[in-house]
This record gives sequence, structure tokens and C-alpha cells, in this order.
Amino acid sequence: MGEIIFDAAVTINGYLADEKHSLAWLFEVPGAAEPDPDLLPANVGVHVEGSNTYQWLLENEDLLAHPEKWQEFYPGIVTYVFTTRDLPVPDGADVRFVSGDISTVLPQIREAAGDKNIWVLGGGELLGQFLDHGALDTLALTIAPAALAGGAALLPRNIGSEQLELIQAKQAGPFARLVYRVKH
Repeated sequence: MGEIIFDAAVTINGYLADEKHSLAWLFEVPGAAEPDPDLLPANVGVHVEGSNTYQWLLENEDLLAHPEKWQEFYPGIVTYVFTTRDLPVPDGADVRFVSGDISTVLPQIREAAGDKNIWVLGGGELLGQFLDHGALDTLALTIAPAALAGGAALLPRNIGSEQLELIQAKQAGPFARLVYRVKH
């Protein structure tokens, strides 16, 4: 069984997205449009994301009009989207809409991933649920040299330092990369 990894870019003041759920702030940082592939999780079989993250990707990358891009971004990867809304799916994409608490869906997510890793992309509430259920193995943050006045918080929970062990800290261009092992 692979690991469950939350890996995302965040502002220096702890936001994943702005008030309109946009990640445009991130792509204003030099070098952000073409991230270092060594920073991204390897051996990923499943992506898990919230509906705002999914919808932003659809719209920002125009994936409904250009579904071939989906395979460039998510080649052979199953995507679970936690939502209560009806959302479109790009042609050829393996997107599975689910709702409710992650504990009810986690067994099927793990089954779909097999021995590959599960990459939780966002948002913060979804991250919080994985932590609440002791299901997260790694928390990786790429901290951007940008700040937002408000938006989607990285983690709307209190997590004590006893739960996280720093295993990597390094510079990645204009970013700071921090990787924590989650203690269970």
C-alpha cells in the first residue's frame, strides 16, 4: 500500500487559494508555471481533491474544451472529487465524485490506488479530514513568496507539533520546500 501525501503550494501566510478559489497568485511567482518534477509526489495512482480545486483546474486549463490536457496532467490517474455539486468531466478522464466524510470513501480510494501513492491536492478542509482520521502520511508544502489578504486556509484545524516531524527543508528556486512525516 502506498502513502497518502498532501502536497500543495501555499502563501507565506497560509493560504492555498484566494477568496475566489483561484490559484492565479501562484502562477505569478517566477518559475511556478513549470515546477521542478522532483518536488511532485512520485508513483501516484490517485488524486483526491475538493470541488473548488477541481473546478478551478477545469476552468483555468480549459479542460472541457481540451480534454487531451487531462491525460498530460493526470496520465492514468484516478481522480476522486469530494463534492455535493454536479460537475462536468473531461472526455476520457477517470473522475469519481464522492461526498461525505473521508472515512466512508477511504477504502475505495485505497483500492483504486493499489500499491501507488494517493496525492491529496486540496483543499484545507479535506486535508483536515485526512489528519482527523489518522490517514495522512506526509505533509509537503511549497511555500511561495506571496501573501494573500484572505482566501482558502491551508488547514482550518489545530495540529500540535507532536504530530509532525520535519524530514526535509530546502530552497526550490524562489520557494521554500518543507516536508513533514505525520506521526500516528
